[in-house]
Amino acid sequence: MSSALTSTVLYDTPGPRARARYRAFGVLSLLGIAALLWYAYDSLAGAGQFAAAMWDPFQYTAIQQRILDGLQSTLTAFGLAAVLSLALGSLLAAGQLSDHRPVRAVAKAIVQFFRAMPLLIMIFAFYHSVFATSPLWALVTGLTLYNGAVQAEIIRSGVNAVPRGQGEAAYALGMRKTQVLFTILVPQAVRSMLPTIIGQLVVTLKDTSLGFLITYTELLYAGKLIASNTSTPNGYPYIPVTIVIGVIYIGMCLALTALAKWLEARGRRGANRRTTAAA
Repeated sequence: MSSALTSTVLYDTPGPRARARYRAFGVLSLLGIAALLWYAYDSLAGAGQFAAAMWDPFQYTAIQQRILDGLQSTLTAFGLAAVLSLALGSLLAAGQLSDHRPVRAVAKAIVQFFRAMPLLIMIFAFYHSVFATSPLWALVTGLTLYNGAVQAEIIRSGVNAVPRGQGEAAYALGMRKTQVLFTILVPQAVRSMLPTIIGQLVVTLKDTSLGFLITYTELLYAGKLIASNTSTPNGYPYIPVTIVIGVIYIGMCLALTALAKWLEARGRRGANRRTTAAA
């Protein structure tokens, strides 16, 4: 009775006219989106962007090598930023979980500052002030500080989500704060926060494309050079290059997601084996 009353108060079930309006709005929205997509396709097709000749440049070894070089640069920046951001995130999370108030205050201030600072501004600032001759490290530094702050919040919330009894039992055995954190709390928290950590790493991977704006020769910048310097009978292949680069980015993100699922499944199997052995 109370649940039915609550649902009635919080949400009124739409009547026949309201449902008809919702269906009409849905159909109109789909028609509008379809019309926009068709207009975009027709405009690009009229400009020759979908002609078969636009794909001919990808047969050349030089074009393929440029794409591979851009992919390697993207993975280099991502690998460095991923490792450093996880290290920084762990350090800042430990600071926020510290028993010392000044340490907590400093760690929290750093996290809040770099989470609020736009990533593009940080990359530009480091490129024009510190790493003018090294766009790679300007990009990596910006990615590390921003994503490290986000990872710190993920790790902190994951550790706090572990039942308090786990830590209290460890303290009762005479373990120190550092031992409790890294041997009891963090291993249990990793299983729950791993998908979120991998999800943030996917964001880090996609954000490497911001290196395009500081002339770092990552995948997007390589695609821009190919599209603007390769002429075909139908013009410059901007759309084919965009499709190829987009497919590569999607493939890398799907690979990271698959890795997260595999690690999560493996962690569950390990936990089940340990539970069975204990029993």
